[in-house]
Amino acid sequence: MPLLRDFAYVRSGDKGDVVSVGVIARRPQDYPVLLASLTPERVKALFGDWVQGAVEIYPMDNIEAVVVIMRGALGGGATRTLRLDQTGKAMGNGLLRLEAVMPSGGSEAA
Repeated sequence: MPLLRDFAYVRSGDKGDVVSVGVIARRPQDYPVLLASLTPERVKALFGDWVQGAVEIYPMDNIEAVVVIMRGALGGGATRTLRLDQTGKAMGNGLLRLEAVMPSGGSEAA
């Protein structure tokens, strides 16, 4: 099964114990794959107990991107966590491991 990395790239950051990830479609025709693949339930399942709080998904149709907010995702914050390299940047790249969901009439991997 294709992974999200086949359809998108990410930009991410963190503040305190909150991670924000911009997931940007590689091509306009890949945007429906992002919308189908990125749900709060699927993101929480991917990261398991690492994301203790809510996951919020915000589609940005005008730029074919999705913003993913993960609360309680850094083990207390990037400067407090005992996790190795668990900052927003690492979590954003981890999100690219999510299995892609192909919507009806979906696009092909690049």
